[in-house]
Amino acid sequence: MKQKLEEWIIEADLIGMQSVMEAGWLTSEDLVAVYLERIQLIDSQINSILEINPDALEIARALDHERHEHGSRGSLHGIPILLKDNIDTGDRMHTSAGSIALEHSFAAQDSFVAARLRAAGAVLLGKTNMTEWANYMSNTMWAGYSSRGGQTLNPYGPGELFVGGSSSGSGAAIAANLAAASVGTETSGSIVNPASYNALVGIKPTVGLVSRTGIIPITNSQDTAGPIARTVADAAILLGAMAGADPADTATESNRGKTHTDYSQFLDTNFLKQARIGVPRAYYEVLDEARIAIMERAIDVLRERGATIIDPVTLPMRTDRLGTACYALRVQEIS
Repeated sequence: MKQKLEEWIIEADLIGMQSVMEAGWLTSEDLVAVYLERIQLIDSQINSILEINPDALEIARALDHERHEHGSRGSLHGIPILLKDNIDTGDRMHTSAGSIALEHSFAAQDSFVAARLRAAGAVLLGKTNMTEWANYMSNTMWAGYSSRGGQTLNPYGPGELFVGGSSSGSGAAIAANLAAASVGTETSGSIVNPASYNALVGIKPTVGLVSRTGIIPITNSQDTAGPIARTVADAAILLGAMAGADPADTATESNRGKTHTDYSQFLDTNFLKQARIGVPRAYYEVLDEARIAIMERAIDVLRERGATIIDPVTLPMRTDRLGTACYALRVQEIS
């Protein structure tokens, strides 16, 4: 049974996890235990997790009992979720933004996001490593490095492939299947960047969809938390649990009554028939043949599913000052 669980967990999604727990074939405690074993076995190679919630197994047992006695709260009931280390949790885990300056700091209470996830029945499994202070104190710090946690590595090629940042640990941990999904934060690229480099789905919500209360900030006009997961459906489920109006974050007030608790209802593969997707060929110049082959196959699949492919397209930002600098950085990362 244990070996089958270890094999099954690699491709399991949130709906599948809920199905087997509802059927009584698996418990939340089983899920937490197998993820803790994987963390112990694998994370020394990628350094994605700063600390484990010491109460995770106890929380899972309580949620299993609740399921048995009262039923499930929903899609996240008993699901182990990791949080970026700049997100407050009012428990025995620290919130440090990866900095040794805050390595002994405990938050007085949950952030709005953490509270929403707990209310949905998620098990907050641990805190993930990140680019220290979300990389706003230096323009030379390598993505995924923090003074508290050291360097996070990409599990697809530790030490060889760029891990992305600043939600580096939130990406690497899910790519290595160390939890069901994770929460990152973004000002500019800090969710979608590590999601991309770790072959995951990352969503940066519109500012105001998800509260920033209890999250160490950079800029009020751009900051937001968002989900990182292995599938689009998982990311949509996690987003639904996180979204909501918060009186302490005025940006969310304009969305009061407009958010949804289940964004997976909007997933529609047939929508590709209405999509027009551009292919910016200039950016392929830095890819080797193997990576180009992957991209070409992805384009073929989109075309086969009904999307209109515009190939090539030219992006104006490619030739402006910022775009040229970003392109040079991209070349450095890939090479």
